[in-house]
Amino acid sequence: MSVLPADRRAAEDAPFEALFFITGTAGSGKTDALASRAERAIERFGRDRVVVAAGSRASARILSTRLGETPLQVSALHDVACAFLREHAARLSFPRIDLIDEIDAAARFERLAEPLLNMEWTEILEAQLDPEVPGMRAPERFLEAAFRLIGKLRDAQIAPDAFLETSRRGAMHFYAKPPNLAHYDLLAYTKDSYRDSLAVDQAELERQFRREIDLAKILHKLYSAYLEGARSLGAFTAADVVAEATALLKSDGALAARARESRAVLLVDDAQELTLGALFFLEALYGPELNGVTLCGDAQSALGTFSGARPDRVFAVRGASVKLDGRGRVPQAIEAAARRLLGEPGDAALAQANGITLFRAPNRSAEASFIAEHVAALLKAGARPREVAVVLRSVQHARIYEDAMLNRGIDVEVAGDLNLFTVPDVCDALALLWNVYDPFRHEWLLRTLSGRWLGLSDASLATLCAEPDTGQTTLFTELEEELEHSGSWDRMRDVRLGWNVVRGDQDARLSDFARARVSEFRATRARWVELCATASLRGLATRVFADGLAAAGAPGSARARSQLRYLQRLLARIEAFAKERPAATLGDFLAYAESRAVSDFESCEPEGDDDAVRLFSLDAVRGHAFEHVTIAGAQAGSFPRYYVPDAFLFSPSLGMIAKENVGEARAARTAKFTYYMYRTKTRDAYNREERRAFAYAMRRATRTLLVTAGERATRGVAAPEFLNELQKAGLAGARNLS
Repeated sequence: MSVLPADRRAAEDAPFEALFFITGTAGSGKTDALASRAERAIERFGRDRVVVAAGSRASARILSTRLGETPLQVSALHDVACAFLREHAARLSFPRIDLIDEIDAAARFERLAEPLLNMEWTEILEAQLDPEVPGMRAPERFLEAAFRLIGKLRDAQIAPDAFLETSRRGAMHFYAKPPNLAHYDLLAYTKDSYRDSLAVDQAELERQFRREIDLAKILHKLYSAYLEGARSLGAFTAADVVAEATALLKSDGALAARARESRAVLLVDDAQELTLGALFFLEALYGPELNGVTLCGDAQSALGTFSGARPDRVFAVRGASVKLDGRGRVPQAIEAAARRLLGEPGDAALAQANGITLFRAPNRSAEASFIAEHVAALLKAGARPREVAVVLRSVQHARIYEDAMLNRGIDVEVAGDLNLFTVPDVCDALALLWNVYDPFRHEWLLRTLSGRWLGLSDASLATLCAEPDTGQTTLFTELEEELEHSGSWDRMRDVRLGWNVVRGDQDARLSDFARARVSEFRATRARWVELCATASLRGLATRVFADGLAAAGAPGSARARSQLRYLQRLLARIEAFAKERPAATLGDFLAYAESRAVSDFESCEPEGDDDAVRLFSLDAVRGHAFEHVTIAGAQAGSFPRYYVPDAFLFSPSLGMIAKENVGEARAARTAKFTYYMYRTKTRDAYNREERRAFAYAMRRATRTLLVTAGERATRGVAAPEFLNELQKAGLAGARNLS
């Protein structure tokens, strides 16, 4: 029986009555210590009075696996808040309490904003507000920025009226007595192209002041409408349910006391990712001292400070703590390299970077090929696929790396910020469903006709797009009857391709091969249409995919397995959609898929396929460790990403900070925005977070680390060059390849 180290034993045995922190770097055993502490809490207080949570659902799943057979559900903290609201739904005026994701909330917000975009607001029609405010020239971008701001205000529990008052006060404070906009340090920090924004007189400042106040009024009205809509529908995001639960607890001390008694112990993993709203919720439930709470995390591993995480506030609460030794899992050489990158002092003896390889390719294609060769060599040497991971800051554009490995016969599981509805294999499947529902959506029909199943040539496609021999009047009359059931008929639509395929008017002009393929498609589609009346959404999709999707590769090949994995993910999404909306039709799902395809909030969770190499974004590797890690795209703009501020920001002291200057502007940016960037050093803070994120990715490796880039190094002014920095760090023993 192994003896636990003293720090680990102290972490597990600490009293439960007061706030307690378990901290430590990657691989120090924090989560395992929290799991053991949870088991002790259950023995003492009983399962019903112990709550185990995490900063996100992904972290909750990881912690759940660490708990093993313990009969305890692990939840994201916002799910804990949602469960509390549902327990006391009778005290609330909401029709129901549904937890929706940010994609659905953003779509609802866009509908609320339509009168603004159409200039139909009374305030605009009566000239009380000037619609020419920062960001409004690009409505889609304006709404995205407004939605993100409302989410942050909701998380910080700043109500609409308080937001407007703070904006007014901040504007008066700045414009009534502006700072020295000609200060040398400010001018030196500002890029040459934006220095003209500081050359303003009093009249220009007054003009910018009026625009800013109008912007605040518009956002105030949108924010108020958003809250009213959420409460009237009973549809809330994670930030919403946390804010509503906090408000309910604060409104009734007796209720808070009873809630605290029924939840005697709360243990939270990945506490560094808790937002201000989450901290307010904990304080409302357990008091400002957070008695009964155990927080487990590492402030230096926070990856979401720019999306709301506040480790500075979370770890500033007074409480006992134990810091676990951080050299358990991560090799000393990799730990030393991570510390070098972070600018932290490290042991010079640890600078022997054996196991670290650095590689810069001339382009991304060469980089992807090198990574595929590297992974193939690891697998040939005996590495298990599940112990090999390729990590990118984002996998939204990771297709080149995935294809390179699939071409080498390496099965790849992609997870993280992947938008499933943009994956080629999934688009092929969606095209078939569109063919069933509306064959006159020609972009989808062309995808099917030219795809692997039918494989029609360009000449055949051109023939199918030709004018029909019969008069157009008859065609339209019959088409109205054909499409009446779907409600998608539009007389202005170009219908030639779809009609020629469905009815066969151009069959005589096709080659024998093409005619046979089109006839096969027509007959198969007819069976699918009949099946719509009786089959479930998943049943219909399963049949359609089985009939119409050609295998991407030989049976059992990496490409075939990858295709099947994506189809299973799509079927799971179809099933979940149908479960949430029992009356939904195929058209409803396709509209849902279209809205998701253009969203930045989509993601795919890891599935844990033991026979596949991992290709993960940084968010997906949280809490995981792999023997062999490759960090790809280690160049400016990829990892780290460039900092691109929203059209407007908000500060409790300065109010609204509009980025763009509008109206009779002489400069592209406002003076206030340029000053705010200098005062807060926002870009520098962003790059520090990206640096922490890169070090976090490095610490996922337990044996070897490969860092690659596929572009020429930049000067590292706007964003650092991590590969270049590691190459210049003089890590003895590291392999530098090119």
